[in-house]
Amino acid sequence: MNYYCHPSSYVDEEADIGDETKIWHFSHVMAGARVGANCVLGQNVHVAGGATIGNGVKIQNNVSIYEGNEIEDCVFLGPSCVLTNIPNPRAEINRHSLYDKIIIRRGATIGANATVVCGVEVGPYAFIAAGATVITNVPAYALMAGVPARKIGWMSRHGQRLCDPDQNNIMTCPESGLRYQETAPGQLRCLDLDENQPLPREMPRTGQRYWRKNESP
Repeated sequence: MNYYCHPSSYVDEEADIGDETKIWHFSHVMAGARVGANCVLGQNVHVAGGATIGNGVKIQNNVSIYEGNEIEDCVFLGPSCVLTNIPNPRAEINRHSLYDKIIIRRGATIGANATVVCGVEVGPYAFIAAGATVITNVPAYALMAGVPARKIGWMSRHGQRLCDPDQNNIMTCPESGLRYQETAPGQLRCLDLDENQPLPREMPRTGQRYWRKNESP
């Protein structure tokens, strides 16, 4: 076993867990689940059979990932966020064969207590604010907030809000200096970095917030 599992947690024999992953208190990874390498599962995390979690994923306390859900590499799932699996649940009706998946693409963030309704795809590096309710697909790099969630801006790969485009409609991340451009209405891309690759080791990671006064993400 090349991963850590706290004694209070359970990993079923037929679960697939990657190297260097850490599973903390009171969690359960069921048979048939796949969890990648270098992940962190916080307290009271449930991963159902048939769920897929990529590498480098951080799952905070009190999160359930149901059958069929796909979580790609480097996703952050905030405390007590909710990923549903049935659009019209009833206790008297068995709809186990009708689970509707959620796909969360590489590098996305789901904030604390946010809800993502089943059937939704969250794009790469999207940022769902705390408490938001996502009911439609989310484009890459979109900053989503509210109930129901709506796009209120763009976020960089470093999780900084992108503002003040120049004359060429290019926005620069204040932390990394990477440039972003809206190449079509509602579509943002990074001009300087392959978005499917890990951040280079030499890429600045200052840890500063850069939020403007009286502004929230």
